[in-house]
Amino acid sequence: MSCASKRLRSGQNTYRFRALPETLPPSLPPLPHAAPHGPLPDLTPWVQGNCGIKGVHHFESHKPGPHVAITALMHGNEYAGAQALASILANPPSPPYGRLSLIFLNLDAYAAFDLRRPSQCRYIEEDMNRLWMPELIRSEHTSLEMRRVRELVPVIDTVDVLLDLHSMTWPSATLLLTSMAERNLLMASALAHGQPTPLQVVLDQGHPTGTRLIDYKRFSDPVGTARACLLEAGQHWTRSAVVQSETTARVFLAQNGMLPKAPVSSGTPRQHGAAPPATTEASRPGICAMVTDCVEAHTAGFAFLRPFTGGEIIKHAGTLIAVDGMDEIRTPYDNCMLVIPNLRPRRGHTAVRLARIL
Repeated sequence: MSCASKRLRSGQNTYRFRALPETLPPSLPPLPHAAPHGPLPDLTPWVQGNCGIKGVHHFESHKPGPHVAITALMHGNEYAGAQALASILANPPSPPYGRLSLIFLNLDAYAAFDLRRPSQCRYIEEDMNRLWMPELIRSEHTSLEMRRVRELVPVIDTVDVLLDLHSMTWPSATLLLTSMAERNLLMASALAHGQPTPLQVVLDQGHPTGTRLIDYKRFSDPVGTARACLLEAGQHWTRSAVVQSETTARVFLAQNGMLPKAPVSSGTPRQHGAAPPATTEASRPGICAMVTDCVEAHTAGFAFLRPFTGGEIIKHAGTLIAVDGMDEIRTPYDNCMLVIPNLRPRRGHTAVRLARIL
C-alpha cells in the first residue's frame, strides 16, 4: 500500500482512510456454529411469572428499600442469562428489604430457538434492545418486541438498580457495559471487582441504531438516581458464559443486599473454544475503557485483517485492522481496545467499537 495513496476521509473520523489496495481483502471467517454446551434450559416453570406479567417474578420484602432487578433473554439465542435466572429461581430468594424482580424478556424469541440454526432467533420482528426510547414507546409503532416492551415498562419504571445479562457471537473477553452517567460507572466498577477475576468495564454513549435498556431514560438521565449496566458474559452457548452469568448475578444481588455476601472461588474459566488474544498487548482484566468510535461497515466487503478477539488492545496508533471496500480502518490512538468485534458485519452494521483506556 503506497503511503502517498492514503488520505483521511474528509469530515468522517480519525480511523477511516481512503487507500488504493494492493492485495485482496482476507476471506471472511465462517459464523460460529458450535453446538450449545449442555441441554437448553427448560423455562417452562418460569414462563407465566408470579405477578400477572409473563416471565416476570417479583419477590417482596414488604419493607422499604430499593427495587433490584435482573433481566435476561433480551435476545432469544442468548440463553446463558436465562439459565442463571432459572438457577436462582430454583431456590427463591427472600429479600430482607425492598423488592427483587427476575425478568425473562423475549420468551417468544427463545421459544423459536432452533439448535440447527443457533445464530438465528435473536428476535422475532425487531431487536428488542433498540426500542427503549420513551417517544417510541408512546408512538404507534408496533411489533411483537415493541408490545413486550410496553408490557414491561411499568415494571422497569420502578427499578432502582438493574443488571441486564447478555452473551456474544464471537470470542471476546467478558465485560460490563455501561452508559456515561458516573453512577453507572461506579456500579459497574464495583460489580467488576467483586468477581473472582475482575471484568473489563466499557463506557459508551449508546448504540447508534437505537436505545438499549441500560440507556433508558430512567437509568441514563443525568439528574436521576436509578442505575443499570449490561453483562456480556462471553460467547453464546458455552458453559463458561452460563457460569459467568450466574456468578455475576449472584455478586450483583449480594452487593445490593438481596443475597448474603459469600466468598467466590477464584479462576473463572476461559470461554470454551476461545483462543487467547494474539495482539502486541493482550486484554487485561479489570481494565476500564471508554468507546470513542463505532466503526460501521460501509460495504459488504468489510473484512478484518485477522480474527480479532474482543478486548484485545492494539498497542500502536495507525495499526491497520480492517479494510472496507477502498477504505482502510486503522487504530486512531495508542493502546486502542477492540470492543465486541463482529467478524462478519453486514453493510450498515457496527463492525467494532474502538475504546480508549481510562
